[in-house]
Amino acid sequence: MKNHILKVEGLTKSFGTNQVLKGIDLDIAPGERIAIIGGSGSGKSTFLRCLNFMETLTTGAIYLDGTRIGRVVGKDGDKESVVYSPRTLCDVRKRVGMVFQQFNLFPHMSVLQNVMEGLVTVLGKSKGEARQIAEAELTKVALHEKLDAFPSQLSGGQQQRVAIARAIAMSPEILLFDEPTSSLDPELVGEVLRTINTLGEEGRTMLLVTHELGFAYRFATRVLFLYDGKIHEQGTAEEIFKNPQSERTRAFIARSSEFSL
Repeated sequence: MKNHILKVEGLTKSFGTNQVLKGIDLDIAPGERIAIIGGSGSGKSTFLRCLNFMETLTTGAIYLDGTRIGRVVGKDGDKESVVYSPRTLCDVRKRVGMVFQQFNLFPHMSVLQNVMEGLVTVLGKSKGEARQIAEAELTKVALHEKLDAFPSQLSGGQQQRVAIARAIAMSPEILLFDEPTSSLDPELVGEVLRTINTLGEEGRTMLLVTHELGFAYRFATRVLFLYDGKIHEQGTAEEIFKNPQSERTRAFIARSSEFSL
C-alpha cells in the first residue's frame, strides 16, 4: 500500500554547466515534518523549488499522491523528454504551497486582499467565501486586527505571517518553507517559528529549509542534510543533531552554538 504523498526519484537540476542537484531520491509520508539543512550552495532552495515546479527538473521524476507529474513524450537513452502543461503546474501549485524568504505580498493590496486573491482568481471562490476563509487563516496567525493594513505598515514578521496565511488558505496538501526567517530581524524570528510550529502540530505535511538548527531539532520528524547537491545524511532529529554518522554532518552541526557534539 502506498504510504507516501510525495515521491522524488533521481532528481537532478542543472543551470547551464552548473549541476546543482545531483540525484535525489526521497519519499515523503503524510504528516511528516522534514527539516532540510546544509551549507550555502548545497542545493536546498533549488530542491524545494523543484518540488512545486518553480524550477523544472533536468532529469528525474516527482510523483504526487502516486501520479507522476508531467507527461513523458520521448526518450533519448536514459534521458526522458517530459512536458508539463500549464494546467498541470497550476494544479501542482494548488496542492503544494510555498512560503518564500521574501514575503512577495502585493504592496497595493491590504492584508485581507492579499490572502483572498488566490482564493478568488485560482480556486474560483466567491468574494464572500474567500473573505471568510481569509479572516479565519489570518486569525490563526494572530493578525485578525490587521485585515485592512497594507504590507508597508507591517513588520517583517507580520508580513511573513500574512504570507503563511495566504499559503494555508489555499488548503495545500504539502507546505514548503524556503528559509522563511532569513529576511527577518532576530527579534521577529520567534513569532514566525511559533506560527510554523503550530501548523506542524495540526498534522500538516511540511518541508522546511532553515538555518535555525535549534528549531529544526524541536520541529522535525526527519532531517535531511544536503551537501554538494545530494542528501548526504538523513534521520530523525535526534540522530542527525545528537549522533550524526558523517564527518561532514558532524562538522556542520558543530558550527551551531545550539549543539555541542
